[in-house]
Amino acid sequence: MQPFERDQPVMSDAIELAEPKEPKSREFPCRIVCLTEETTETLYLLGEEHRIVGVSGYTVRPPAARAKPKVSAFISAKTDKILALNPDLVLAFSDLQADIARDLIRHGLTVFTFNQRSVTAILQMVQTLARIVGASEKGKVLVERLQSGLQAIRVSAARFPHRPRVLFEEWKDPLISGIRWVEELIEIAGGDPVFPELRAHALAKDRILRPAQVIERDPEVIIGSWCGVKVNKNYIRSREGWSQISAVRNDHLYEIKSTYILQPGPAALTEGVRQLHSILARVVNLEVDSCLAPEERIDPDLIVQKR
Repeated sequence: MQPFERDQPVMSDAIELAEPKEPKSREFPCRIVCLTEETTETLYLLGEEHRIVGVSGYTVRPPAARAKPKVSAFISAKTDKILALNPDLVLAFSDLQADIARDLIRHGLTVFTFNQRSVTAILQMVQTLARIVGASEKGKVLVERLQSGLQAIRVSAARFPHRPRVLFEEWKDPLISGIRWVEELIEIAGGDPVFPELRAHALAKDRILRPAQVIERDPEVIIGSWCGVKVNKNYIRSREGWSQISAVRNDHLYEIKSTYILQPGPAALTEGVRQLHSILARVVNLEVDSCLAPEERIDPDLIVQKR
């Protein structure tokens, strides 16, 4: 279930260079299948979307990409449909898509698998993908733009009178937290993750928490993003012993849509971190400059509290 409707995508304008100096496109992949959303969005931001011939069924950013043929879920793909598109490159993500990659390689396709799990690695992914399609200069511009946006959030967060303790929930049962790039973005946005040690573990199974552990860390704000499932705040409140947690007592329970924060790509470094910053600013009773405010719809409870 998708919790919110969408507004216009962040950073929708592709990068254009006044004097293009990139090599001719035929020297680089020109029929690309993207098995995850972040590479699709990156190619659009680079102005290289014409190379995309297939996308993940979960793709929502940018809206124009939805018109592309849908060839995969996250851990499954329609091999026959991909083969019919005659791609010269397939872009995959992590060990979670290893089986898909292996099958496509056996069919003679070229597969490039990214494995970015930190803010730095996301930026490296953007630059690497730009080089792959012969758009290295545009990649450099995009990376600088993303870095500049993150720095603006850091400067704004420096105004906070204190850094709220944050629990970010990736899933509800079992309770999973600590995905690295989100933890880093929480810190950039002005908060302190209550389980900083979890980010060292790439696999979700190694980041499972017992609800009692959360009580001990006493987060001041709880932010949920349950992989496309609408966050049930009453479910969070009803966990045994959680009524004593500061975030629950003070009603600082929020949701960020997964497409903005759980895809390790441009969305997380733009709209995702903006929504984190907006939430944390509310917790410390500060206003966010309009130039740093979220550009997509946010948790309705946050809007109500601002009035």
